[in-house]
Amino acid sequence: MAGSTVSALSLSKHEGAGNDFLVAVDPEGKVRLTPELARALCDRHLGVGADGVMVAGPGRTGADLSMVLRNADGGEAELSGNGMRCLAQAAVEAGLVRPPDFTVATLSGVRAVSYQPGERPGHGAARVEMGRVRLGEERPHAVPGARAREADVGNPHLVVIGGEDPSEIDVAELGPRLEAHHQGGVNVEFVLWSGGDRLALRVWERGVGETLACGTGSCAAAAVARAWDLVGEHVLVDNPGGTLEVWLGPTEDDPVELAGPVRRVAEVQVDPMALLDGGR
Repeated sequence: MAGSTVSALSLSKHEGAGNDFLVAVDPEGKVRLTPELARALCDRHLGVGADGVMVAGPGRTGADLSMVLRNADGGEAELSGNGMRCLAQAAVEAGLVRPPDFTVATLSGVRAVSYQPGERPGHGAARVEMGRVRLGEERPHAVPGARAREADVGNPHLVVIGGEDPSEIDVAELGPRLEAHHQGGVNVEFVLWSGGDRLALRVWERGVGETLACGTGSCAAAAVARAWDLVGEHVLVDNPGGTLEVWLGPTEDDPVELAGPVRRVAEVQVDPMALLDGGR
């Protein structure tokens, strides 16, 4: 069967700071998440709608869980901080792992996760070890008065700090233009620092478009801002969908951690064949 080896696909939908994901819990490894199925599921008019879709599968390489993630355009993604927090909630609620602490195998390596259920059903908080942020070169850009620098958080980023307030930037126009200058695409963060250990951020995500939040982008922005002596080791990053916390290690070689709330918003059951037959 195209897209899945099961006739009915059960998913839960979660959001972390407005970054929303569909999660299929698949302990037996039966779900085959194709690009076509991911695009159809994430379509906000003809499908369920999400920034990305994930499969929480059996552990590998010594991890408790594995994660397969596809963006809304069907492309496979290396890592998502908010996505992993959503996957953690789905896996805990399904009984696939026990909280608070477990590990997840991703394309960027094994990551440690800590999840705490909230007082209300469907609510929780997760903290994720994101690995090291590898800082790259400063790059040209199109925002007057700003500086831009590459950063890798297991996936590629271009962090633009300064210049205009992010709320005044035409992200839908400038984001794709900056992304296109990088082979294979890049996530682009537009960041404002106005003092203290706090940043405001808007993001253009590779394969998705502008989203309400980006976990890896928040980590990249915090790391670049710290390298430029703007912030300290604990940074609050205000995304349009909510505030995320980033902990930076004492040096650039130390792993970064991301934390924030996560919420289950729906449970859905999809017939993959019917979905694909009705899509574009």
